[in-house]
Amino acid sequence: MQKKKSEKAENYFSNRELSWVAFNERILGEARDKTLPLFERLKFLSITASNLDEFYMVRVASLKDMVAAGYAKPDIAGMTPTEQLKKLTKATHELVERQYSTYNRSLLPLLKNHGLFVVETHEKLTQEQAAFADRYFEENVYPVLTPMAVDSSRPFPLIRNKSLNIGALLKKKGKDETVEFATVQVPSVLNRIVELPADEDGRYIIFLEEIIERNIRKLFLNYDVICAHPFRIMRNADLSIDEDEAEDLLKEIEKQVKRRQWGEAIRLEIEDGVEPELLEILIRELTLEEEDIFEIKGPLDLTVLMKVYGLDGFEAHKLKKYVPVMPEEFEEADDVFEAIRAGDILLHHPYQSFEPVVDFIRQAARDPEVLAIKQTLYRVSGNSPIIAALAQAAENGKQVSVLVELKARFDEENNIVWAKKLEKAGCHVIYGLVGLKTHSKITLVVRREEDGIRRYVHLGTGNYNDATAKLYTDLGLLTCNERIGEDATAVFNMLSGYSEPLNWNSLSIAPLWMKDRFLYLIERERKHAKAGEPARIIAKMNSLCDKDVIEALYQASAAGVQIDLIVRGICCLKVGIPGVSETISVRSIVGNFLEHSRIYYFENGGEAEYYLSSADWMPRNLERRVEILFPVLDEKLQAKVYHILDCQLRDTLKAQLLQPDGTYEKIDKRGKVVFHSQEYFCEEAGLQEKKKMQMKDKRVFIPEMKPVSAKED
Repeated sequence: MQKKKSEKAENYFSNRELSWVAFNERILGEARDKTLPLFERLKFLSITASNLDEFYMVRVASLKDMVAAGYAKPDIAGMTPTEQLKKLTKATHELVERQYSTYNRSLLPLLKNHGLFVVETHEKLTQEQAAFADRYFEENVYPVLTPMAVDSSRPFPLIRNKSLNIGALLKKKGKDETVEFATVQVPSVLNRIVELPADEDGRYIIFLEEIIERNIRKLFLNYDVICAHPFRIMRNADLSIDEDEAEDLLKEIEKQVKRRQWGEAIRLEIEDGVEPELLEILIRELTLEEEDIFEIKGPLDLTVLMKVYGLDGFEAHKLKKYVPVMPEEFEEADDVFEAIRAGDILLHHPYQSFEPVVDFIRQAARDPEVLAIKQTLYRVSGNSPIIAALAQAAENGKQVSVLVELKARFDEENNIVWAKKLEKAGCHVIYGLVGLKTHSKITLVVRREEDGIRRYVHLGTGNYNDATAKLYTDLGLLTCNERIGEDATAVFNMLSGYSEPLNWNSLSIAPLWMKDRFLYLIERERKHAKAGEPARIIAKMNSLCDKDVIEALYQASAAGVQIDLIVRGICCLKVGIPGVSETISVRSIVGNFLEHSRIYYFENGGEAEYYLSSADWMPRNLERRVEILFPVLDEKLQAKVYHILDCQLRDTLKAQLLQPDGTYEKIDKRGKVVFHSQEYFCEEAGLQEKKKMQMKDKRVFIPEMKPVSAKED
C-alpha cells in the first residue's frame, strides 16, 4: 500500500487499545441483550469486568511505563503513548459507567422480579436480616480480619493487587485529635456472597463487604468511625524479566510473580460518594492521578457476578449446559492410533469432545510400543489429566519431553507447579526459549510398529486445557502424515536444542518463517486477482494488528481480492477506504462460547489451501512467539473447515460488522433467516448423535436439519 506522506496513519489504521475497548463494549452488549436469559447476562457483565482488570494491569500499565520513560514513538495509528492514555481514560470511564448502568437499571430489577434480592447496602437490612448478618460476622468473619491503623508508628500498609478493602476515617473517643486512617482487607478466603434468611418473596443475598462495614466499629473499639467505604486498587502486573541475565528462569519468574502484588498502583475503584478526606489519603499514599480514580455506583469488582451466576436454583434463567459429543471416529474405537491411521481427524471443540486428545496422551503413556512423547504446554487446567498422563508415561520409562511456558501471563504460578511435578516424575522439562513465548500447541508421539517407527501428531489452535475446551471454540488435527511428523520432530529439536532445519515440509514456524509465509500467500491472491483468476481470502482469528499484514491485505483488496475477516477482538484494519479496502469485510462474533480458533483460507486460483494456526495476525504472534501454521490436506476435512467458515459468515444473530468509522453494527435481519452459527454447530453435533442412535435403533426418526431461526426484529 502506497500512501502519501501528507496522509495520516489514523486514516488507515485503528489504535489497538481503543479497538480492545470496543471489543469489551461488544461483550457488554451481550449483558444488555434482553433476548438472553437473565443469568447469562450477569455472566457477560462479569466477563467485561475481568477483561478490564487484565487490560489495566497489562496494557494501560505498559503505556504508563512508556510515558514515564519518555517514550514518544507513535503506534500504528499515529498516536503517542500520552495521546493513547488520554483517549483510553475517557473510553474506559464511559465503559464503566455503562457497566453499572446495565447492572443498576436493568439486571438488579430483573433479579428482583425473579425472586433474587440483592441487598445493596447494610442500611437496608430488615431486623431479622441484620441480626443474622451480625451473628455471621461474629462467628465467621471477625476471627479472620486484620484491621490496619495508620499513624506515626504504623505506616500506610501494602494493599494487595485486586484485593477488596474497606477504608475508614477514625477519631479517638472523647478526644479532638487528628482524624486517622485505617483499612481492613475483605478476606478472599470467605465467600463474598452471603445468603440471608429467605421470605415468601424470594431469596436474599448481600455482599461480604457490607457485613464488615456494618460491624466495622467492633474492629476499632477505642475509636469513633467517621466513615467507611470499600475500595480496590489495580497494580502494574506486566512482569519485567531479563532472561539473558537470569541464572534460573523458574526461580526468577517465581520472584517476579510475587512482586506483581506490589507493583505500581495504576487504578483505584472506590464507592461513589466517598468522603473527600478519605479519597485524598488514598490518592496521596498510592500516588495516583485524577484519571486513575473510578467512583463506583454499585458493588466494586463485578467479577463477583460470576458467583451469582453459580447460585443454585435459577437454572430456568440460564442456557442449558451444552455437553460436547464424541467424534464419530472415536465412538467405538478402542485404539486411538488405529483411528488416526485410518485417516486424518479434525476435532471441532467445544461442539466435539476434547476427550480424544486426552485419550491420545493417556494411551501413549500406557502403550508399551510408544517410545517417546513430546508436548508443548501453555495453559492447562487446575487438575489436568494431561499432566497426570505425561507423569505416568515418564514413570513407565518412556522418553517424555515437555515444554512448559513459564511466561504464560497470569498462569505463571500454575505452570511452575506443573513444571516441578513433571520434573519430579522424570520428565525432561524445558522452560521455553530466551526472549520468546512458546505459544504453539503440538504433541508428538513416537511409536514402534511392525513396519518401523511411526510418528503421531496433534496440532491445535487452542491450549491443552480440558476445562476451557468446553468454553472455547478451537480446532485440532490428529494425523500420522509422515511429512508433518518429520516437521514435528524438527520443531521439538529446535525447542530443546539449537537445531533449525534448512526447510520445512508442511509446517510454518514463527518467529522465523510464518510471517513471510502469510505475506506470500496474500500476495499470491493479489496476483491471481490481477490475472483474472479466482482469488479470495477468508481469515478467522482473535486479533488483527500487524501493520505488514494489514498493508498486504490492502494491496490485495485494491487488486480486487474478496477478503472476509472474522476477527473476534482487536482489529486495527479499516474497511471501506476508497481504492484501498473496499472489498474487505470484518465481522466479530461474540456468543456463549469464546471464538478462539485461527483459520486461514486462500482460494489460490481454484486450488484452495486451508491452514490452521495457534497464531493471530499480531506482531507478538508473528515476531515474538513460537507459533505453528499447519495445513489441512485431506479434502473431506477441508470441506469441514470451509463449512465452519461459511456458517460464521452467514451468522446474522451474533455477528457484528465493522463500519468505515470504526464502530460495529449488528446485521439488519429484516428479510433474512436469523442464523446463529454457534447454536447451529451445537444442533449439528447433536444431529450426528441422533444419527448414531438411528443406526442402532431404526425406529428413531431424525428430522431434516434447518438453520436456527428466531423472530425477526
